[in-house]
Amino acid sequence: MRLAVRLTPRGGREAIDGWAVDGDGRPYLKVRVAAPPVEGAANAALIAFLAKTLGAPRSSVTLASGAGARLKLIDIADCDPLSLERALGRPPESERSRRSSKTR
Repeated sequence: MRLAVRLTPRGGREAIDGWAVDGDGRPYLKVRVAAPPVEGAANAALIAFLAKTLGAPRSSVTLASGAGARLKLIDIADCDPLSLERALGRPPESERSRRSSKTR
């Protein structure tokens, strides 16, 4: 499973700040970590925090892209959408999904 995350380093604590939708209507999870964005510390903290939150081994959570960016793509092995929703909440529907459900 692939998850879009907007990371806030030096956020004072590890926390999930909920879901948001980007300008193209794609959902992403907002996460903050206390680690600074130096030498991969914030990325490592993000991976550790997500693994702990999901109850998954740390090795099953990997950074797919965005090492130097705020918006990152995280791959989570052996995680189904229902388990992800239970741990992180339900992502908002994309604008595209809402439009197509209204026309049905």
